[in-house]
Amino acid sequence: MSNNILEMRSITKTFPGVKALQDVTLEVERGEIHAICGENGAGKSTLMKVLSGVYPHGTYTGDIYFEGEHAKFGTINDSEAKGIVIIHQELALIPYLSVAENIFLGNEQRGRGGMIDWNHTNSEAAKLLARVGLRENPTTPINQLGVGKQQLIEIAKALSKKVKLLILDEPTAALNDTDSAHLLDLLRHLKGQGITSIMISHKLNEIADIADRTTIIRDGRTIETIDMKDPASTQDRIIKGMVGRDLEQRYPHRTPEIGEEVLRVENWTVHHPTQHDRVVVRDASFNVKAGEVVGIAGLMGAGRTELAMSIFGRSYGRDISGEIYLRGERIQVRNVSEAISHGLAYATEDRKRYGLNLIEDIRRNISSAGLGKLSKRGWVNGNEELKIAGEYRESLNIKAPSVLSVVGKLSGGNQQKVVLSKWLYTDPDVLIVDEPTRGIDVGAKYEIYTIINRMVAAGKAVVVISSELPELLGICDRIYTLAFGRMTGEVPAGGATQESLMELMTMEKDQVQ
Repeated sequence: MSNNILEMRSITKTFPGVKALQDVTLEVERGEIHAICGENGAGKSTLMKVLSGVYPHGTYTGDIYFEGEHAKFGTINDSEAKGIVIIHQELALIPYLSVAENIFLGNEQRGRGGMIDWNHTNSEAAKLLARVGLRENPTTPINQLGVGKQQLIEIAKALSKKVKLLILDEPTAALNDTDSAHLLDLLRHLKGQGITSIMISHKLNEIADIADRTTIIRDGRTIETIDMKDPASTQDRIIKGMVGRDLEQRYPHRTPEIGEEVLRVENWTVHHPTQHDRVVVRDASFNVKAGEVVGIAGLMGAGRTELAMSIFGRSYGRDISGEIYLRGERIQVRNVSEAISHGLAYATEDRKRYGLNLIEDIRRNISSAGLGKLSKRGWVNGNEELKIAGEYRESLNIKAPSVLSVVGKLSGGNQQKVVLSKWLYTDPDVLIVDEPTRGIDVGAKYEIYTIINRMVAAGKAVVVISSELPELLGICDRIYTLAFGRMTGEVPAGGATQESLMELMTMEKDQVQ
């Protein structure tokens, strides 16, 4: 007798002009943690939306069997009624409602007369929070909690729906190492309680650590399902299945040709925008040269993003002091327009919120930061705009039917390429990229690294902020470390290790002041 809780057979899903899934088969055993891997755009999220009823029965071909019964889910409510709950990468919590209100939203705990019983609601929410390892007051507004705790609250919400099969789409993409480890421990704990999990992730080290089996999807097709207990189930094997080839090196080879200094920042100090007595960055100094990739490493809250945003036209903070030199000359960068005019560019870590207009097409996003180059007397040359966007689509291998495709419908890796295209079109001397490969697969990461290499080969300077220390060690020439808003070290990448960087990143507050 089969021990499968889920079987998806020959699932095919087509969108206009695109076959997103073709004869995909997935079998998940009861009580296991099953990982799904694939490049961005491979069809992973589409498959889970088919399963959960986001794409209802009749909009795809193939069959779904859940607990032995033929499932024909018309809505997400239908799948949740059977015990299938999906947690999307973009969390669906309402920031101004309380923890308890979010947990039971749509599943309100009613008392006599149909009125919500708030005492019972808060009491049950507290029990669910305890199950996921949180001690927060159930009346706390969601917007007062960090992303890691919000992710756990999404799981508590799933538990309130008597979940049997929990689907998590990139659950640790926005989490730091500590929060990620806590979430993975929780999945193991839920497994011990008989709850089955499907986890979509690009973090192959986490998959190797937690998954019982892994299904690889490539170009909308099932490649294979492998047993992670098999010694042959290595990360390299998963990568080969995902991209269809061996990635002999995770990081493309580059022979540095480093020239003169391009950017120097001295004694940069930034105060919090609302907590005026709080210093977020204190007396930070660094430089980057032509043809050089410089990394900035630091734990969450160290001030990495705040440093970059404040340099880029004072996009963050107040009472900012310090000096910026471009090719030896001191410059004033009082706003974003001045930053761009001086040859600075900043690709934000939050591409969906700050880096892109998700309801616009590729063409308009690419041209948005450099419209002055396309306009005469206030009118944008539409033909030239199409031509430029088409050139970047081809040179950066943006996978989309045309430059008129809406950016919000692209995969994460292709969205990141659009962000980079936007800034490359401004022809910057210095490009600061913040978490450039967050939430994208290994194949797309390789392409992003190649783009960075092409920039520095052309004599540009690149600053990379990343939480992934292997990434910094793999692509950078020098690495600066930050802790508590202060620079704590500067090391050549060739002589650094993850351990030596972490030692500098975790210096005590009294050591760095």
